[in-house]
Amino acid sequence: MDKPILVGAVAYDPRVVPIWEGMRDYFRLAGPAIDYVLYSNYDRQVQALLAGHIDIAWNTNLAWAKVRHLTNGTCRVLAMRDAEAAFTTSLAARADRAIASPADLGGMRVALGSADSAQAAILPLHYLAQAGLDPERDCTLLRFDLDVGKHGDTGTSELEVLRALREGQADAGFLGDSTWHAQLAKGAIDPVAIRAVWTSPGYCHCNFTVRADFPEELGQRWTASLLAMSYADPCWRPLMELEGLRRWIPADPKTLEGYQVLLEAVERQGLPPRWGA
Repeated sequence: MDKPILVGAVAYDPRVVPIWEGMRDYFRLAGPAIDYVLYSNYDRQVQALLAGHIDIAWNTNLAWAKVRHLTNGTCRVLAMRDAEAAFTTSLAARADRAIASPADLGGMRVALGSADSAQAAILPLHYLAQAGLDPERDCTLLRFDLDVGKHGDTGTSELEVLRALREGQADAGFLGDSTWHAQLAKGAIDPVAIRAVWTSPGYCHCNFTVRADFPEELGQRWTASLLAMSYADPCWRPLMELEGLRRWIPADPKTLEGYQVLLEAVERQGLPPRWGA
């Protein structure tokens, strides 16, 4: 029997285990076979991928950017979820504040999620800079650095952003659009008191990353099997619902342009030199 492809993922939530048990079952049937390794944080997973301990990494956009930086752009993306190609960040604000966009946040108290969350900290700082503001000088930043290492996947820091808004500690705050809508649907947000006033342009989020030396033909076979997973199949629908998607999509050049804004943000904020190897 061929050696299974080893896939790495980060255990940010209890549902990660049944997701990857299901993925292993799927590829046992569809081929090529996989096994998985769970990590406590993305930096450990990035190191494992670069060292060859795993073949594929289920990375956040920031983890992908780290791998790209540390491989001089030679890593490859195999696929991603449908939702990953158009991820967005919401700017939420108290209704009693005259805020309609990032440009209105000068002099305001602005809540941010974990420092390593692309959607709730890194990109929001970039949007503030694009609006002509120096975030450290022109705003009072409230940072909620919770679950650092998991790149905002737990969503805990974004819930703190909403709490700060509810309790009047912040005038505005940034969080993932998916978190905003999920909390709104649960009734955890009073839409009279707190409003989503601005939504960012779309950008890419998670993807399956491989090193340059991962065999091209094997990557194509693995990706083809992944893309064949059907939401219409009752056997695999629960797995896809756990992972929050309706279909897997290929990483074509046009789609990958959605990572450019994060690459610009980390470069502008001086993150790459601090990442190390």
